Amino acid sequence: MGLPIDRDEVEEALEAAFSLDGEVMGAGSGMGRCHLDLEIAEGSDRTAVLDRLRALLSELGVMGCATFNVID
Repeated sequence: MGLPIDRDEVEEALEAAFSLDGEVMGAGSGMGRCHLDLEIAEGSDRTAVLDRLRALLSELGVMGCATFNVID
């Protein structure tokens, strides 16, 4: 099952929310799924960023569709 809203809306919300300390670096979709790559500025508080990300995705109604891969 895909997102309940357009992927571009999620990407725009991420860009706005993380404009000072992060950037959407890539995105793709197909087969009813999509992904967005969010690069967070070095030195950012990872726990705080993930909390903000979860809150934003919940607000958009897509938290149930989300998975997170944290890459060092």
